[in-house]
Amino acid sequence: MARLAWTRGCSYLRLLTGEHVMTTGSNRILDDFAKLMTDAAGAAQGVKREMETAFQAQAERWLNRMDIVQREEFEAMREIATRARDENEALKARIEALEARLAAIDGGKTG
Repeated sequence: MARLAWTRGCSYLRLLTGEHVMTTGSNRILDDFAKLMTDAAGAAQGVKREMETAFQAQAERWLNRMDIVQREEFEAMREIATRARDENEALKARIEALEARLAAIDGGKTG
């Protein structure tokens, strides 16, 4: 069964099979209906964009009230913590080496 598709601005309906059939009714009603559907689709898209924007803004306000850190801040703090841990490990190794040298010097004096 062939489906009909309305070709806007033409005076005939086009079958999806490619055949052309002359209309017998008022084309103005169909033109107005097609325009109404096009306008409704555009309005629905606009409402969708507004809803997405409103939802995003509300989510940001909600997250800000919860005092949740942003990803960039988290990554920066993680980098600082990693550097501090590495520095602490290097200092610990240095202290252990100095303590070993001190122990060797003290051991040589008493022995």
